[in-house]
Amino acid sequence: MDKILEGLVSSSHPLPLKRVIVRKVVESAENWLDEAQCEAMFDLTTRLILEGQDPFQRQVGHQVLEAYARYHRPEFESFFNKTFVLGLLQQGYHSLDRKDVAILDYIHNGLRLIMSCPSVLDLFSLLQVEVLRMVCERPEPQLCARLSDLLTDFVQCIPKGKLSITFCQQLVRTIGHFQCVSTQEKELREYVSQVTKVSNLLQNIWKAEPSTLLPSLQEVFASISSTDASFEPSVALASLVQHIPLQMITVLIRSLTTDPNVKDASMTQALCRMIDWLSWPLAQHVDTWVIALLKGLAAVQKFTILIDVTLLKIELVFNRLWFPLVRPGALAVLSHMLLSFQHSPEAFHLIVPHVVNLVHSFKSDGLPSSTAFLVQLTELIHCMMYHYSGFPDLYEPILEAVKDFPKPSEEKIKLILSQSAWTSQSNSLASCLSRLSGKSETGKTGLINLGNTCYMNSVIQALFMATDFRRQVLSLNLNGCNSLMKKLQHLFAFLAHTQREAYAPRIFFEASRPPWFTPRSQQDCSEYLRFLLDRLHEEEKILKVQSSHKLSESMGYNETSLQEVASKAAVLTETPCTSDGEKTLIEKMFGGKLRTHICCLNCRSTSQKVEAFTDLSLAFCPSSSVENLSFQDPASLPSTQDGGLMQASVPGPSKEPGVCNPATAAFVCDSAVSERMVDSSDEFRCTEETSVPNDSSKILANKDVPQKPGGEITPSVTDLLNYFLAPEILTGDNQYYCENCASLQNAEKTMQITEEPEYLILTLLRFSYDQKYHVRRKILDNVSLPLVLELPVKRTTSFSSLSESWSLDVDFTDISENLAKKLKPSGTEEACCPKLVPYLLSSVVVHSGVSSESGHYYSYARNITGTESSYQMCHQPETLALASSQSHLLGRDSPRAVIEQDLENQEISKEWFLFNDSRVTFTSFQSVQKITSRFPKDTAYVLLYKKQNSTNGLSGNNSTSGLWVNGDPPLQKELMDAITKDNKLYLQEQELNARARALQAASASCSFRPNGFDDNDPPGSCGPTGGGGGGGFNTVGRLVF
Repeated sequence: MDKILEGLVSSSHPLPLKRVIVRKVVESAENWLDEAQCEAMFDLTTRLILEGQDPFQRQVGHQVLEAYARYHRPEFESFFNKTFVLGLLQQGYHSLDRKDVAILDYIHNGLRLIMSCPSVLDLFSLLQVEVLRMVCERPEPQLCARLSDLLTDFVQCIPKGKLSITFCQQLVRTIGHFQCVSTQEKELREYVSQVTKVSNLLQNIWKAEPSTLLPSLQEVFASISSTDASFEPSVALASLVQHIPLQMITVLIRSLTTDPNVKDASMTQALCRMIDWLSWPLAQHVDTWVIALLKGLAAVQKFTILIDVTLLKIELVFNRLWFPLVRPGALAVLSHMLLSFQHSPEAFHLIVPHVVNLVHSFKSDGLPSSTAFLVQLTELIHCMMYHYSGFPDLYEPILEAVKDFPKPSEEKIKLILSQSAWTSQSNSLASCLSRLSGKSETGKTGLINLGNTCYMNSVIQALFMATDFRRQVLSLNLNGCNSLMKKLQHLFAFLAHTQREAYAPRIFFEASRPPWFTPRSQQDCSEYLRFLLDRLHEEEKILKVQSSHKLSESMGYNETSLQEVASKAAVLTETPCTSDGEKTLIEKMFGGKLRTHICCLNCRSTSQKVEAFTDLSLAFCPSSSVENLSFQDPASLPSTQDGGLMQASVPGPSKEPGVCNPATAAFVCDSAVSERMVDSSDEFRCTEETSVPNDSSKILANKDVPQKPGGEITPSVTDLLNYFLAPEILTGDNQYYCENCASLQNAEKTMQITEEPEYLILTLLRFSYDQKYHVRRKILDNVSLPLVLELPVKRTTSFSSLSESWSLDVDFTDISENLAKKLKPSGTEEACCPKLVPYLLSSVVVHSGVSSESGHYYSYARNITGTESSYQMCHQPETLALASSQSHLLGRDSPRAVIEQDLENQEISKEWFLFNDSRVTFTSFQSVQKITSRFPKDTAYVLLYKKQNSTNGLSGNNSTSGLWVNGDPPLQKELMDAITKDNKLYLQEQELNARARALQAASASCSFRPNGFDDNDPPGSCGPTGGGGGGGFNTVGRLVF
């Protein structure tokens, strides 16, 4: 029968005829044959299967072999023995090579035919050894896929015990050698299918024998981390990732990143190749593992690897966005790489040229999936442009391309950036040992204490948080200048963009320290602030004079030349600055004007003077003035004869209707202690026809004014401001020399603010001089800090006849540290009440300690821009008028109380920040208000208020222009380069420190105080984590840290 079949398949008969004869041959298998005839038939069919010249011959071989093996099983078992199978695997078949896939297919089919025979066990044992040998020979993908099919169907052939681990490791290496040189879709699909079969085999083995998983993964890492230039592991290894249990991710990544045997070069290679895996079309979870490894490296502060890999692979990852199958994973990895690379715009700018084309392409196809993808990509792009503003030429085309897609809010952008940075403390993979010293969750940067420099740090943070001032400073073009303003711009830029937890302001400190300040000793922050603003103001005036006289050959002048030019500038700038364009930046931001009016009580002649100020020093008024501020109209006072002194009297509560007394306008303007009626005008007017009773109305305190434990009313900043502006009788040693009388006379002095500053700086005069002991003692009285302050401003039309001078500190005798008690007014002002200008509290500098010679400074601050919508909604134009009765005054809340309540309700919980040298934490306005009641030695000292409903020229700079993407102006290239360089240096420092710690003590423990310490210990405490930057002293008179 074998001869007939052999002649038939090689004959030239028609194919249908051949098929009929073959069918007859198959049917004859049921007939009895002797062993020799069966062996001849098995040998022929084997030859047809393995060496058939065409598909028909191979098909005939399979059909006949299966039929005869089924009916003559013992004979086939004898034919398909260990020796025959071993020969096929080791020597091949005649001209057929042993690595031909046909041999594996033949053995696979033969195993199915003798599966029920006892001898199959011997074949299983043989194949367990042979398949291990085969994978060690690195078979091609096709052969390996056929082997995987065989082992999947006959798991008994998979090596057992220790050999199973070796087999898995060798199979991983084999996958690592896979290559597909074809670019045709059909061949590529076939290649992917072959790789999938092999990876599925490994998955089955891992499930059956879990002990093989970890060695297999170690082999994967060994392959992808190889630095052998002659070997490039296949991207097909990506097919294994989807089979690794995700619950192992944390353990495996930590093991990899903390293994001292893994060199940086190897880790870099491994990470780069894992990123290449994003190209594998069917791989799942590759992005998850890549991001996990990126986070793991950040957790152990191996920033050099992260920088190198990001710059090397960011464009490749971006290009993967073009391919739908791998787009989701590529976008996830791209987002993490960009958002975590926050020390430099270099990575982002590598992909910026390609963004517009990608966006236009996906917008044009109109697919829902493309639109959803573009929404995610747009959010990522906005985050990066926000973080690296200042490149309008690069960003404007992108902004135009993505203008139709939603833009995330600033709060969301800040949250995303803070959570994504390498130095983010929220990194879930960061252990106690590798806790990062990067920025806190606030995203703000602290200032390192350089040795009792907390007075400077607290002031600088308050100025930095003055948003409009900061933006103006950063927008200045100071290239080639070595001025103090340039150094302040440098400091502000670093506070905004450094990756460091805290920045050391050494250069600025040396440039801004007053000459009489002894280094490393206690100083007054208010005095420092005045000196700083004075220097900045005078310096800008000098530079303007130099520019106008073409004297700008050298900008780096010393103190001597500075004084010489200043003297010239004083002559050239005697004419007062009247327009905003002529004002210096300090004048625009902090400058106000104060008019002093003195009236001789003998001849009634008057003199007045207008002076500029940048801060107001507020003395503490007697306690009775807080509880009962009452004044008499001059018409009701008894006449004074011969220059006799006016006697002060405090009348009782009046039941008469209130009258707006021009002389007491400064007091009446406090809406917390008065009632206002709504009118069409926002000026406060008084009617001259109103009758004036002998006792003027008593100004009532708000029912919600905080009280001291003993029942006394706690004074507010408004009370101190009113006391500052109250009329004063100059008598005794303070008598006024009247030129008209040509002698010293009693006089009345009043002060009025005629021009309000953009930022109002208030200093509370807490340090009084004790003449007995010759020391400056601190007034520890608590002061209520209103969130909303209304400043009485009495604007004048023209003061051209008055002499004006710029004075940074209004230094009158009545506002010294021990003010004389102010007396009753005589009422010489014109009948017009000042307008109330609203201010919102921006920052508070707190002094912690019992004297001016000891203690600590820290500050509370928040971001406030030119306008506050909540204030505008609440505060409509109103007219001030006293109510007709006391009961009506108390009948409803004052407008300012309504405003404050609304602002508190709308205030987000983390709006306020506590700056304590290097530490920056979230806090709340409630903590600011209660600081002195909780910690009696911690008292508000310097306050910064921001004027509302104002326009300062900054509103035009917004994201639509492409210039001020994040609200702050673009940085000069010189500044950006310096920040980028320092950020790289910082990451290198962190990496070196982490490696040193790992070498010194792998099991060392550490503990950290919680961020919310200000609710337990005083923020000014000088403990290990307090404001001091070092261990503190427990003595009461501790030094300033």
